[in-house]
Amino acid sequence: MIALPPRPDLDLAALVRTIPDFPKPGIRFRDITTLIGDAEGFSESIRRLTDRAAVYRPDLIVAVEARGFLFGAAMATAMGLGLVPVRKAGKLPGLTIGVDYELEYGVDRLELHEGAVVAGHRVILIDDLLATGGTILAAAQLMRNVGAEVAAAMFVIDLPDLGGSARLRDAGLACETLIAFDGD
Repeated sequence: MIALPPRPDLDLAALVRTIPDFPKPGIRFRDITTLIGDAEGFSESIRRLTDRAAVYRPDLIVAVEARGFLFGAAMATAMGLGLVPVRKAGKLPGLTIGVDYELEYGVDRLELHEGAVVAGHRVILIDDLLATGGTILAAAQLMRNVGAEVAAAMFVIDLPDLGGSARLRDAGLACETLIAFDGD
């Protein structure tokens, strides 16, 4: 296996493609596929996330569907930790524990396998992008429901204009991000 050297000078934001008017007019979609498609960019993003996560001394990485799996799996491997996927309702084959949460226009549900996270586990929640924070707040509630401690929530991208990072901090969650895109 070839390990790429650290690149603290690498501008990760420059590797994220912005697609205007997707999925609807007025939205500027921040596409991580160009970041993960760049070996140095992906490696450096994992390095930076794991460096930050190590401070929290987690027992597990808990990744939120679906792009959070990409970063969570790489982080778990780099840190020698297990990975627990949190998925939308009906996606996991075994017995599950779930939590319902409100969306702008309805209700959704997140689930994890029963016993995958238990009381006393210290976890890092990871997803690719933080917008309004609703999904990660639901994942944090799910962790608390099973008695786990959420050490921090981590993201590659933050869209601070949408208020998610402020919501997480107001809820008492440590929040770490690598890149912030204002409403430019």
